[in-house]
Amino acid sequence: MHFTDGQIPPEYSRHIRIRVLFLLSSLFITGVVLIFSVGVGPVSISPLAVLKTLLGETISRQFDMIIWNIRLPQALTAIVAGMGLAVSGAVMQAILRNPLGSPFTLGISHAAAFGAAFSVMILGTGTMTSSNVGAVSINSPYLTTGIAFAFSLIATCIIIIISRLRLASPEAMVLTGVALGSLFTAGTMFLQYFADDMQLAAMVFWTFGDVARASWAELAMITVVVSGAYIWFFLNRWNFNAIEAGDETARGLGVKVGQVRIIGMLLSSLVTAVIVSFLGIIGFVGLVCPHVCRRIIGDDYRFLLPGSCLIGGMLLLAADTAARLMLAPNVLPV
Repeated sequence: MHFTDGQIPPEYSRHIRIRVLFLLSSLFITGVVLIFSVGVGPVSISPLAVLKTLLGETISRQFDMIIWNIRLPQALTAIVAGMGLAVSGAVMQAILRNPLGSPFTLGISHAAAFGAAFSVMILGTGTMTSSNVGAVSINSPYLTTGIAFAFSLIATCIIIIISRLRLASPEAMVLTGVALGSLFTAGTMFLQYFADDMQLAAMVFWTFGDVARASWAELAMITVVVSGAYIWFFLNRWNFNAIEAGDETARGLGVKVGQVRIIGMLLSSLVTAVIVSFLGIIGFVGLVCPHVCRRIIGDDYRFLLPGSCLIGGMLLLAADTAARLMLAPNVLPV
C-alpha cells in the first residue's frame, strides 16, 4: 500500500484514536468516581446535589460546608497524589529500564518518611491535633518537605549509582531498593523508640497514608509540585521512548541520557517527598498503574504518562472512598 506525502496511514490513525479514547474514558470515569466519593459518608448527598453545589448553587449550608471544607479537598488530594505517584513510577521505570521501579519499591518513599519523621520528632514540625484535616498537623510544611526530600535524595543517588554499574541488573536495583526501604524503616522505628508519648502518637498516625489530613493549602502545594514535574516529564516523552530502546540507541538519537536520568529521578523524588511529607506512605499506586496502562495502550510515553496519571488518580480516589465505606461510620486511612 502506497501513501502520498502528508497522508497518515489508517492503521496509525486507528492506533491514535484508541489511545485518545482510553484517555477520555479514564477522565470521564475519574469524574464519576469524584462525584460519588464526594457524596458518600455519614451524611449522604445525592450526585445531583453534589453537582449543583460544585457549580455554585446552594442546596443547604450543611452540604456546602461538608463538600467544600471536608470531602472535596480530600477527594482532590487523592486524585493529585495518585497522579503524582503513578507518573513518578512510570518515569522511574523508563529511565532505570526496570519494570519494578516505583517510589515505594525503590525505598524512596521510606527515605522520605524517615526524613519527615525526623523533622516531626527532632525539629518539632508536627503536632497532634483534633481538627478536621487529620490527627497530625504539620507546622512547618516547607521544612518538613525539605528534610523529606533530602533523605529521599540520598536513596535516589544510591539507586542512580547502582543503575550506572554495568553489571547492575533490574533485580539488583530492586534488591537495593528493598534494602534501603528496610534501612530507613529501621531508622524510623529507632526514632519512635526514643520518642515521648505525643511524638510517638504523631509519628505513628502520620505513617498511615491518609489523604483526609490535607486541607486546601496542602492540596495547593502538592498540585504545584506534581504539575511542574509532569510538565517536564511530558516534554521529555520522546526521550523516555528512546531510553526504553537502550542507552546506546538513545544517545545515537541525540538524547542526553545521563541528564534526563538524573533530572527525572530528582523530580520523581521531589514529588514523592512532598506527597509523603503531607499524607504519609502510600504504596502500590506508583508500581501498578503504569503497568495497567501498558497492558491497554502500550509503551508509548506520549500516552503512557497521561494515562498513568488518570489511572493513578482514579485508583487512589476509589481506594480512599472504599476505605471510608468499609467500616462506616469509622474512617480508615487509605
